[in-house]
Amino acid sequence: MKITNFSVKNYQFTLIIFVLVAVVGILTLFTMPRSEDPTTDPPQYLITVIYPGTSPKDMEEQVVKPIENKIYGLENIDKILTTVEDGVAAIQVKFKYGVDVDNKYQEISTEMNALKTSELPKDIYLIKTEKISSSDVKILQIALVSNTMSGKALRDQADQLKTQLEKITNLKEVKYAGIPEQEIRIDLQLDKLAQLKIPLNLVMGSIQSEAADIPGGSINLDSKVFNVKTSGKFKNVEDVSNTVIYNANGKIVYLKDVAKVSYKDGTVNHITRLNGNRCILVTAGMKDNVNISTVKDQYVPILEAFDKTLPENIKMVKNFDQADMVSKRLGHLGFDFGLAIVLVVITLLPLGFRASIIVMISIPLSLALGLITMDLMGYSLNQLSIVGLVVALGLLVDDSIVVVENIERWLREGHSRKDAILKGTKQIGIAVVGCTATLVIAFLPLAFLPDIAGEFIRSLPMAVMTSVLASMIVALTLVPFLGSKILKTHTHGEGNFFLKHLQRFLSYSYKGIMPVALKWPKATVGISIGLSVLAFFLFSLAGFKLFPTSEKPMFLVNIKMPLQADIPESDRVTKLIEKELKKESEIVYFTSNVGKGNPQIYYNVHQQDVKPDFAQIFVQMDEKAGPDTKTELIKKLRNKFADFPYARIEVKDFEQGTPVEANIVVRVFGENQDTLRSLSFKVEELLRKHPGTFYINNELNVYKSDIKIKIDKEKARTLGVMTSDVDKVIRMAVAGLNVGDYIDDRGDSRNVVITLPREKFSNLDALKNLYVNNIQGVPVQMDQIATIGFEKSPTAINHFNKSRFVKVTSLTKDGVLANDILKDIVPELDKMKLPPGYSYKLAGEKESEGDTLGGNFISVIILSAFLFVAVLLLQFKTFKGIIIVLSIIPLGILGGVALLLLTGNPMSLVSIIGFIGLSGIQVKNSLLLVDFTNQLRLEGHSIDEAIHIAGETRFLPVVLTSITAICGLLPIALNPNPLIAPLAIVLIGGLISSTILSRIVTPVMYKLIPPQLDEKI
Repeated sequence: MKITNFSVKNYQFTLIIFVLVAVVGILTLFTMPRSEDPTTDPPQYLITVIYPGTSPKDMEEQVVKPIENKIYGLENIDKILTTVEDGVAAIQVKFKYGVDVDNKYQEISTEMNALKTSELPKDIYLIKTEKISSSDVKILQIALVSNTMSGKALRDQADQLKTQLEKITNLKEVKYAGIPEQEIRIDLQLDKLAQLKIPLNLVMGSIQSEAADIPGGSINLDSKVFNVKTSGKFKNVEDVSNTVIYNANGKIVYLKDVAKVSYKDGTVNHITRLNGNRCILVTAGMKDNVNISTVKDQYVPILEAFDKTLPENIKMVKNFDQADMVSKRLGHLGFDFGLAIVLVVITLLPLGFRASIIVMISIPLSLALGLITMDLMGYSLNQLSIVGLVVALGLLVDDSIVVVENIERWLREGHSRKDAILKGTKQIGIAVVGCTATLVIAFLPLAFLPDIAGEFIRSLPMAVMTSVLASMIVALTLVPFLGSKILKTHTHGEGNFFLKHLQRFLSYSYKGIMPVALKWPKATVGISIGLSVLAFFLFSLAGFKLFPTSEKPMFLVNIKMPLQADIPESDRVTKLIEKELKKESEIVYFTSNVGKGNPQIYYNVHQQDVKPDFAQIFVQMDEKAGPDTKTELIKKLRNKFADFPYARIEVKDFEQGTPVEANIVVRVFGENQDTLRSLSFKVEELLRKHPGTFYINNELNVYKSDIKIKIDKEKARTLGVMTSDVDKVIRMAVAGLNVGDYIDDRGDSRNVVITLPREKFSNLDALKNLYVNNIQGVPVQMDQIATIGFEKSPTAINHFNKSRFVKVTSLTKDGVLANDILKDIVPELDKMKLPPGYSYKLAGEKESEGDTLGGNFISVIILSAFLFVAVLLLQFKTFKGIIIVLSIIPLGILGGVALLLLTGNPMSLVSIIGFIGLSGIQVKNSLLLVDFTNQLRLEGHSIDEAIHIAGETRFLPVVLTSITAICGLLPIALNPNPLIAPLAIVLIGGLISSTILSRIVTPVMYKLIPPQLDEKI
């Protein structure tokens, strides 16, 4: 081959190029971005609207529908999923993959800004639009723990730490939570306002006017420019107290005359504790494409220095540091990688010392070239890309082994070193290119998997493809060059001790089988077909789960209180759970969050927004705890909390892959809420009857009660009272109204809130003795125009693409797969008689599978299959050759699925990757046998002679490459991570069965349908 001739003849150039590759590869290894999981940036966005005190029905009409109508008009919308609860609406917007993520974010932001000023209520507390990204994960969670320090002092310390961490450019969204912010509270006395006949709007307008900070501009004086400073914002309580709210007939009324103004903490809606001790949590995220180890080196000195400045009664605990986890995980994979190299070296012994050295030099250079390509393509070094490199390690040596072994064979036959290098490489070169092409094409569909699952998994096939392509280049250039300098002519033709005994073992193993198989080819093919049928039958026994649970020693405990429970009650129950967790010796930290979810610490579990009847405990076990230990503890806690009297306690493990709300989700669509509710009961009953389900949740099984203020509009109009003024007074009395802000002593902006005198939490007393001014400013008592009552209201309202639905969710018990349950449940759902206009749809794992394995993926599989066949046609010029080569694939599948069953792993996306990759490896091995058989026939050998010689000659490198691949994959197969182990298990099982059976089936198929040969092949 020309490339081989060039590299050997210009060996100085070849040497310097590969030294350059080695140097750049080492630099890339140390500078490449590192993270625990692959970086994903899907076209998904979350719009969160917080409007405290608003019922789901009002949220739907006033907030959700205007937003959905506006967003639905944007181009390339895939789906919109909306959840509406008390005072909170979460609208998840997903666009079709391939759109510009940043442009779509700008479009949504523009539409939301327009809505704020036009259609949405003006007193909404918060509207935020977020991009869903892997960088949302908080890599750092620090607890400042103190049971005695005041809330303000603890908050000030957290603020100082936040300020210092914000100076690190690679960190983002540094926040603290757990203690409410300080604010200036204006407790207005409505009876005094009524006596003075001062309208509420006048008071609010005066405060807002004084709070405004309007720059004065600049003036020229002589030859200089001076900025004009105006009054500025409020600075303290005195500034607010001395606000003039009324000035008429020489009478001045200050705010302090009609209100009590003081510093107070805001409403408590999130309480945090660490191991049962009061704390404030400081969290930080990391920007994309950054090396987490580098970031750790930046924040550790800051934390150590800050810890020394803390008072004695505050303890700083770094209870979650993803950098440590990344270091350990990549360290374990690094060990696996090193072990794989050692095992590969052992398998190279039959090649001989000199040949082994050449292969061992080719391994790091191939990986370095693959790593450089990965870095240039924007991939990071994470658990999946490293697994891809380890898998590639077992495959990339194939090319070098095949080339070196062929050169060695020529040398053993007595050829000169030059002839052995050039002619030996030329003889095998086309087959090596064809083998590499088929392997790359086999992994190609995985590189184009759609949706977030495809983006998540993509770095694995890309690592394999780039490394294997690099190995082909190394095998055809560097290996011949090194061979010309290192290898020598053999004095004997049998090779070294290991080679002789391996060759004898292989010959002996097939001594009695091959003649019989070739004598009875049809019977042999019949047996192989039977084994193939068995392989596909075993698939049905394996079950399917797209992604497994996480192996990390951490999990969540969700506390779901009875409907409408308040923060104090949720906090009381959480403390009871904490007492039980303290008894478990395996638990190192448990972080309690009452009224809100724990800050996001896992890539696909987002933080639950404010919800008073919800609490969450983030549990961390000892870092040495394995997956089995965690599973046992989760089982134990589930049994312990199964009959807990005050709340429903859900102990949930983290799931790998795409975000899934629950294993099984049934959505029932329709417009009437009462009809949906009755249908949801039927679905709930079906799920409860199944023995494999637990934690069944139906949001509509109980209605909530709301306090309804009913305004007598005729009486209100008669008295000249505006309905909006009534709403404003009630809002002020219950939740308070934000009328401005002030600058605290640390220079941060804090809220100025106007409300009525009340306790820590509002109660019914807040609605007593309220006054509202009519259009003339005359106060009217609220009791005259409004009555207080109760009305029932749904707990939550859900929309999917603007259609209302109710959902019933369920988790699956250990060892039970969602798909197996759905096989029983779906026929029952189909039997349900749904009213006209009502339907059901499966979500959860089923929807995730459809998004990942449907549509575009099928198209890519078909395209890859045609490319696969096209490459083989270029190689053999005949369809018979293709049939012979492909006949081995089902036999490899048999070994892969059998080993999956033996190890207790279900079929998964990673297993599918293994089977697809396996097909390429098998074809690669079979192709070597068929290609050499064709060459021997062209040299004049009969079909039987060619089959015999090719089997004896080419089966040795096939076995060597298979053993090398198996040994390289063993550490991954033994890895406790259920995300990556099935890949290696499938490949190992498939390689064992296909290597053993290919020696029989491929020759027999060749004899049955010998391909016609063209002399120009």
